[in-house]
This record gives sequence, C-alpha cells and structure tokens, in this order.
Amino acid sequence: MDGSDEDEDSKVVRDSNGNILQNGDTVTVIKDLKVKGSSLVVKVGTRVKGIRLVDGDHDIDCKIPGVGAMKLKSQFVKK
Repeated sequence: MDGSDEDEDSKVVRDSNGNILQNGDTVTVIKDLKVKGSSLVVKVGTRVKGIRLVDGDHDIDCKIPGVGAMKLKSQFVKK
C-alpha cells in the first residue's frame, strides 16, 4: 500500500471557495470578525499562517498576529 490513502477517517474541511484545507496551510480571512469578549476585530484580508484543523463547531485553531490564539470557522476563510 502506498501512503496516498487517508488513514484518518476525519471529515474533509473546506474553505469558503470549496478548496480542501490541511494542517499548516495559510489562509486569508474574508469577512471582518469580532472577537467575542473583546473590542478587537480581525479585519478582512488578514493572513493566518500554520492553521491546525480541529473537530467541533469551529474547524480551525490558529494564532492571528496582533490578536493571539483563536478558533475560526472554515466558512470565513479562503486558501
């Protein structure tokens, strides 16, 4: 068997354009996002490097420059 088969039976996470996301990808935020419990806003066009895919309501775990660690929904980013 070659290594091309996905051994993990995890769900496929897609961005707003339908592209498949993987751990370590760089994505761009497509909508201004308010940070809950803070007055900070993640502006449209913010690039997020080195994402990590997680299970749950928010698909992406990442660190955003100037904001810190956050969880994002894949529908608000593009590859």
